Amino acid sequence: MQDAPSTKELIEAVRAFLEEKAMPELKGHTAFHARVAANALAIVERELEQGPTAQTGERMRLMQLLGHEGTLEDLNAELAKAIRAGDLTLETPGLADHLWATTMDKVAIDQPKYSGLKTARDHKKD
Repeated sequence: MQDAPSTKELIEAVRAFLEEKAMPELKGHTAFHARVAANALAIVERELEQGPTAQTGERMRLMQLLGHEGTLEDLNAELAKAIRAGDLTLETPGLADHLWATTMDKVAIDQPKYSGLKTARDHKKD
């Protein structure tokens, strides 16, 4: 077991280095790649922070929709198959809410500053 620094702390340190030290000194294509790397690390940070809760919620909703337990991967595969077969539709109680919540969680991790995320959340509250 690692005591310190944690995975999260290591990622934060590398991202901070890229953003605060490296990127200001880089130009052109190299600066672009450094920004992409920093953004990727920020996604990993959010995944570490928010991912477990999002996955637990997704799995619970899937178990309720499908009526049994399973791994997140297996439940998602079953959901996709049921939607393709027409066995589950947007009229199925809980499906639209599940798809909405799962999408919002994924966008919050991947692109939390996406302007449509706040709009979508505010619209859903109405």
